[in-house]
Amino acid sequence: MEHTTHTDEPTIIESIIAYIRDGNRKSAAAEYAVLVRRYSSKVIEFVSRMVAYRDDAQDIAQNTFIKAFNNLPKFEGRASFHTWLYRIAYNETFTHLKRQKKIFVSIDNADFTDVGIPDEEFATSSEERIQKLEAAIDLLPPDDQMLLHLYYYDDKPFKEIAFIMDTDGNTLRVRLHRIRRKLQGMITA
Repeated sequence: MEHTTHTDEPTIIESIIAYIRDGNRKSAAAEYAVLVRRYSSKVIEFVSRMVAYRDDAQDIAQNTFIKAFNNLPKFEGRASFHTWLYRIAYNETFTHLKRQKKIFVSIDNADFTDVGIPDEEFATSSEERIQKLEAAIDLLPPDDQMLLHLYYYDDKPFKEIAFIMDTDGNTLRVRLHRIRRKLQGMITA
């Protein structure tokens, strides 16, 4: 009998779950490798937005894939595998940051008058505005930075972001509005 490699996500996931239930973790791991190859660079890039070092991002991504594999039988399909994986990566990243005891200033209490770019009375060039915006974003807590990245850079819909960040869409809309207002104040100050 010829071994067929599955290429669609639901079939791979069903196959892995069946192997796990049958106690055949070796075959399950072989099938899972397809998903790891498919998503590893995306997960590393996703995590890299919240941690300073690429090595940390790779470690967190590895932990994410291990945790996802071990919890695959619990995968309910309420979201795509990709979105579920991002949620695990998101949670693993914040667990890592807590372990590192990073201290982040609350956006509501921070002093944003100096973002490290010389104040010029009339900063008119797009490049200067972009630099000010990037510097202001760097001052935000990782959670707020992630919301901006998921919405603006990854172009994810609120429903998917809400699942990844384990909150509801309306809360995210309000947070995004507040972040935009705060950023506006930061770059015009």
